[in-house]
Amino acid sequence: MITIRKAEERGHFDFGWLNTYHSFSFGDYYDPKHTRFRTLRVINEDFVGPGRGFPTHGHRDMEIITYILQGALEHRDSMGTGSIIRRGDAQRMSAGTGVTHSEANPSRDEPVHLLQIWIFPREQDLQPEYEEKKFSDDEKRNRLRLIVSPDGSDGSVKIHQDAKIFASLLDDRQDVVHSLEEGRSAWLQIAAGSVTLNDVALKQGDGAAVSQESKLRITAEGPAEVLLFDLK
Repeated sequence: MITIRKAEERGHFDFGWLNTYHSFSFGDYYDPKHTRFRTLRVINEDFVGPGRGFPTHGHRDMEIITYILQGALEHRDSMGTGSIIRRGDAQRMSAGTGVTHSEANPSRDEPVHLLQIWIFPREQDLQPEYEEKKFSDDEKRNRLRLIVSPDGSDGSVKIHQDAKIFASLLDDRQDVVHSLEEGRSAWLQIAAGSVTLNDVALKQGDGAAVSQESKLRITAEGPAEVLLFDLK
């Protein structure tokens, strides 16, 4: 079964410096039909203006992944981490017992386009952690590149949950196939372009919740970029 979460039906706020779209309930946006999917809690598509950003704020008991689509984002946190991540970077912050951080666009003239993802951890009160990895476009070209996993396999960032995230850059008419084990579900987020998922058409900003399917075939209708979540 495939259920589409259409791009235009997401929560949307434009604050001038921040243009943001929420696939699930977040902040001032609440939709009782879209609060989470399995252990996936948040997918926010954010466009942050030049020189602007999120002031210092706190989190706890959440696995927070940031994936940069275009531009750069500067991160600072209470663990002493300071870093600038760019296109293709996957950043993981395990909030655990509590952490504060800020995120800002360091560019004077270019916006940053990113996906912010929250996944529930398998247990609470973990020690806060930070990690980032670079995944080049070539690594993701016409294949599903593992970027997040529970064990850090294949050079992925490690989260405290039985969940995997794959990224793919697809050329026109190219496809990738992913098999789902029994009892597992998937979420497909279209970051750019258009694809078909088992013949279901999806466009930029769309998401698709998948359950009771054993095989997923993602085919590009023109150049496309997708993130695929394999969830318990």
